Amino acid sequence: MRTVRLIVHGRVQGVGFRHFVANAARRLGLDGWVRNRLDGTVEVLARGSLPAVEELIAECRQGPPASIVGGVAVAEADEVPPEGFRQTETV
Repeated sequence: MRTVRLIVHGRVQGVGFRHFVANAARRLGLDGWVRNRLDGTVEVLARGSLPAVEELIAECRQGPPASIVGGVAVAEADEVPPEGFRQTETV
């Protein structure tokens, strides 16, 4: 199992990015959450099998059609999210 925290930069708010990530994560069987941040980025905490987490990272680098991803910072995380994947409040 691998747990990562992603910070996605670019035009990623107001373009369906959180919904895109949540759908991809659920399809991949990942646990975690996605949320907007006040600085204009999107933050993701995802936990699951190595191949599924790698696929989510790749999908975040692409983003939904209306987004323009400027970069994705990836950091290993120790936090264990609850089961399932959800969108949470902006921080």
